[in-house]
Amino acid sequence: MAKFLVETYYTCTFKVNHYLDEVNETELKNLEKRDDGKFEILDVKLDNRKTKNLDPKNNKIIENKKVNNVLESKDKVAPNIENIIKTNIASDQNGKRFSMPDRRKGYIQKATIGDHKVYLHTGEYEDGKIGEIFIDTSKEGELVKALMNNFAIAVSLGLQYGVPLDEFISAFVGTKFEPSGKVYGNDRILSASSILDYIFRELAISYQNREDLAHTPTIGETEKPSLNEQSSDDQNQFLKIVKDITSKGFVRNNYKKNLVDLSDIKISLKGKK
Repeated sequence: MAKFLVETYYTCTFKVNHYLDEVNETELKNLEKRDDGKFEILDVKLDNRKTKNLDPKNNKIIENKKVNNVLESKDKVAPNIENIIKTNIASDQNGKRFSMPDRRKGYIQKATIGDHKVYLHTGEYEDGKIGEIFIDTSKEGELVKALMNNFAIAVSLGLQYGVPLDEFISAFVGTKFEPSGKVYGNDRILSASSILDYIFRELAISYQNREDLAHTPTIGETEKPSLNEQSSDDQNQFLKIVKDITSKGFVRNNYKKNLVDLSDIKISLKGKK
């Protein structure tokens, strides 16, 4: 058992930067509620250090030392303080829903399992992370359609509240019920044991690069030659633009393999006389 307790009190001075599209009274009042602030540690001071005796049988007298010194090892302590601050903010964000943007990217995949057509719709955040799904089926009764629609809503809410897609994949891949069998219309999945097995295989391949769940090798597996190694910075900038405007799930993360070099192609814009 410990006999002494040492309490150390620090004062941390830091600033938070928020980038706003516009400045108004409403935005300024809600700054503390935003989670996109950038922290920068300015100063860390050791204010007070107290030592408490936890052993009542020990008659040793310990004096409390009060100090107010700037820490010489501020560079070492500051990252720890910053991590503590970020951890506290992350804990405050638990249970917070990150709503989808009004205009979003995504893709639609049509497939047929047995005699049943399944349409999978996805919605993505600006960074390409999946945030919602919709499931449409044919040749099903109103009860099954309603259940599938509400199941998709439940999965979407889970994704928006921070449930990792991997959790859904591990829970639903391999489930067995009808319709099942051969899959037509999907170039990576040839068979499925159920609609849910098919859906989460597709999401795993498109958003998690889970090639172990695919039945066919990825298209264009060999790398295409780069435009020019000297223009790698320009290529990376162009690739970033492509990622911003393209659905991550649609191209299945293969941005480079889906790019076509048109630098040597000349187009004639002359009209007919």
